[in-house]
Amino acid sequence: MATKKRRSFLDLLTKNSKKQDSSQIEKELKVETTNQNDYFKSMIEDNPLEEKEWLAEAAGDGQLTLDVYQTDKDIIIKSTIAGVKPEDLDISFNNGMITIKGERKEEEKITKNNYFYQELYWGTFSRSVILPTEVDMENIQAEMKNGILKIVLPKKESARQKQIKVKVG
Repeated sequence: MATKKRRSFLDLLTKNSKKQDSSQIEKELKVETTNQNDYFKSMIEDNPLEEKEWLAEAAGDGQLTLDVYQTDKDIIIKSTIAGVKPEDLDISFNNGMITIKGERKEEEKITKNNYFYQELYWGTFSRSVILPTEVDMENIQAEMKNGILKIVLPKKESARQKQIKVKVG
């Protein structure tokens, strides 16, 4: 009894050594895709609730998107943090690294079945940035305006760039 050689997904897409017609390749691709979808679906459905919870915990905090840039005197960090109250933010500075933590709380509970799209992130988030230069820790300022967090970190005098004029002599 001859066994049918199983072709890889990539082989189905790129190689046509037996000169199969396109309908045969399409059928094999459909079977392979269905098999993969069924496998992943069964992994999700077969896990008891406790396992799903630890999988969610393992995913960790959400990450913030940041802009970090410098002026002559300061390092500036900006981040969109819409829907978060200033008192729900924790900003800390330690050993040349700034960390922003917080939580975006969902105001209403909506069942998964009622969503068409769910792209917003709800829950805890954090982001740490190692700064490229020394800053004056005593004068760091943070403000929130229109959902944008802005942190101003003054550079230490010794870290600022200084122009040196050459004297003609």
